[in-house]
Amino acid sequence: MIKRDEYVERLKKQLDQWNAEVAKWEEKSRQAQAGMRAEYEKQLQAYRHQRDQALEHMRRIQSESGDAWMDLMRGADDAWARMREAFEKARSHFQK
Repeated sequence: MIKRDEYVERLKKQLDQWNAEVAKWEEKSRQAQAGMRAEYEKQLQAYRHQRDQALEHMRRIQSESGDAWMDLMRGADDAWARMREAFEKARSHFQK
């Protein structure tokens, strides 16, 4: 069974990877023509929204003690899955 600190560290590592990629997209968005910029910003906003929700789940997990964090892990896994979907959707727009 995974320990809380290992789980949180895994989430942080994934988030760091995604954020590095998103930083590139933000630069691409700034340089894009007006029509594409609006679409890029829409995708970035969707990603940021899901990221913020996932971060909130991660913070809650970090603050829980004992086995209570495992109950929160399920919600975090769902939030992370939604964030992954938002990331992949944004990625598809930025790779065009």
